[in-house]
Amino acid sequence: MLTILNAVKRVLVGRPFRNDRLAHTLLPKKIALPIFASDALSSVAYAPDEILLTLALAGVSAVAISPLVGLAVMVVLLTVVASYRQNVHAYPSGGGDYEIANVNLGKYAGLTVASALLVDYVLTVAVSMSSAAAYLTTAVPSLHGEQAVIATIGVVILALVNLRGIKEAGSVFAVPTYIFMASIFGMTAVGVFQAATGTLGEAPSAAFTIVPAEGFDQGLVGLAGAFLLLRAFSSGAAALTGVEAISNGVPNFQHPKSKNAATTLLLLGMIGAAMLAGIIYLANATKVHIVLDPATEFLLNGNPLPEGYVQNPAISQIAQTIFGASSIPFYIVVAATGVILVFASNTAFNGFPVLGSILAQDGYLPRQLRTRGDRLAFSNGVLALAAGALVLIISFDADVTKLIQLYIVGVFISFTLSQLGMIRHWGRELKLAKDKAVRRRMIKSRTINSIGFGMTALVLVIVLITKFEQGAWIALLAMFILFLIMWSIRAHYDNVAKELAVDEDSSPRALPTRVHAVLLVSHVRKPVLRALAYARASRPSRLDAITVDIDQEETAHTIADWEKLEIPVPLTVLASPYRETVTPIMDYIKQMRLDSPRDLIVVYIPEYVVGKWWEQLVHNQTALRIKTRLHFEPGVMVASVPWQLKSSEEAKNLQDVQ
Repeated sequence: MLTILNAVKRVLVGRPFRNDRLAHTLLPKKIALPIFASDALSSVAYAPDEILLTLALAGVSAVAISPLVGLAVMVVLLTVVASYRQNVHAYPSGGGDYEIANVNLGKYAGLTVASALLVDYVLTVAVSMSSAAAYLTTAVPSLHGEQAVIATIGVVILALVNLRGIKEAGSVFAVPTYIFMASIFGMTAVGVFQAATGTLGEAPSAAFTIVPAEGFDQGLVGLAGAFLLLRAFSSGAAALTGVEAISNGVPNFQHPKSKNAATTLLLLGMIGAAMLAGIIYLANATKVHIVLDPATEFLLNGNPLPEGYVQNPAISQIAQTIFGASSIPFYIVVAATGVILVFASNTAFNGFPVLGSILAQDGYLPRQLRTRGDRLAFSNGVLALAAGALVLIISFDADVTKLIQLYIVGVFISFTLSQLGMIRHWGRELKLAKDKAVRRRMIKSRTINSIGFGMTALVLVIVLITKFEQGAWIALLAMFILFLIMWSIRAHYDNVAKELAVDEDSSPRALPTRVHAVLLVSHVRKPVLRALAYARASRPSRLDAITVDIDQEETAHTIADWEKLEIPVPLTVLASPYRETVTPIMDYIKQMRLDSPRDLIVVYIPEYVVGKWWEQLVHNQTALRIKTRLHFEPGVMVASVPWQLKSSEEAKNLQDVQ
């Protein structure tokens, strides 16, 4: 069984890499951009939809101001990008927002940022994959209703790709990302040309009348209208998710790491803002209408839409309007968008494992997350992220609108705290700097981070106010639970470290008074004789053999075989009136500890080494129970003496061949 699993692993993941191959996994900017920026770039596939959908609650007139909302989102995006360029220069180790908050604001702030980022990475995968599934159903309508299944398959495939290593994943993702960028810019250019020449048509949904939600019959007026406007802005702010991934991935860049990461951030900001502007402009120009429930919120000539109407995303409607529903460019745009949404999850698959490794090194997560796997990727982190995303996708049935309400609260918590941490960082550095040119650069960086802090803090407040009841409370609850879990893990590691610290009582000079060896005997067979030989070779102060009287006839047979071989070790028979095996042995060992508390007791247990998984079910079960109980007894050691069955030799030969 182990051999089969190992073979499957090699097929899926590939041959393991040596440690010296780590340098070859570093990324140039042209590969780093699609790997770390695909999440932020792909947000143009759903951020405009969420703006339009939210504004549609107040009717058609409210949808017309979507460009202003988009402009506000772009201003925040460019400000955050400028702020994070300072971050990557100051903290290039890959700790990102967590390290900045931890160093400058304290461990509570650091752990808050870490929990927010971990939750947000999981949501990134769930939202991107669910959105990709929605775009796939646009091209293949027969798949409508199977979005959760499609998204689940996508997560599994992406996890396998990332288990093969970061550079290999980057090579896979680079071309589709650039195709997506080219298709969006190409569609925007053609759409702007058509608008300038008066040939731009209207979207398929332009003819639909939007039924305003209760309380919004007069459009965006009063306090309710202002609240809805802020809610639309907070939904569009999903375009900023993924910006922080580059600061966490600085160690994966080629040298000079900080400079290359900062350049990639600049490219991300410029490209992302331009794409978002183009999509929102064209959505407004073609009169794209998107609502939460088309069956009740759309009217056509005063009547409800025909049953079975499927609402397509904004990019799909724009491409259909510009190129035609059956044209090759239309399918290229839709396919490229669907693919980039799948690959957008890769940003999280690079950020989550690195952050998990750093947290594991600091003792906040299990230490299994700190080490790299066969392909020099943080394999356990990849698997943990995939598992979390699958839970969300299945729980919310891959509904993008529901998932996105949970989405951005975490990332803006990390944005805000990291910018506050950077302000403190520059304040501390300015006190030490003497050179005027250096001080000017620091003052400039602090100013940029101060603006970033003010803007992200404002957005965070807006997000919390507008999205709390919509589902943001779930994300906040998950962050709080994760915070407590990580704090508990750290407390556990600290307590264990104190417990295991060397003191006077544990000095290497403090030896036990005697060594008392105990051999467990069931039947007098080769494994028992081997264990007896090992026990005698260790020259203990005393050696006893014990057997439990479960069946009188078998016990008598064991005693006869023992005497027949004239073994110079006394065999003690333990009574077991209730036909138990473990309890009499434990009582015997405990009595020995009471009689001689300073003696070291070594229990020798013969065990079979098997080669087939089902053989383990029929062997060693009693030995396993005994070992488990003995491990809780102080002053007792367990010595497992293996006996290799023939099936184990066959399994070993197969492994040697591989």
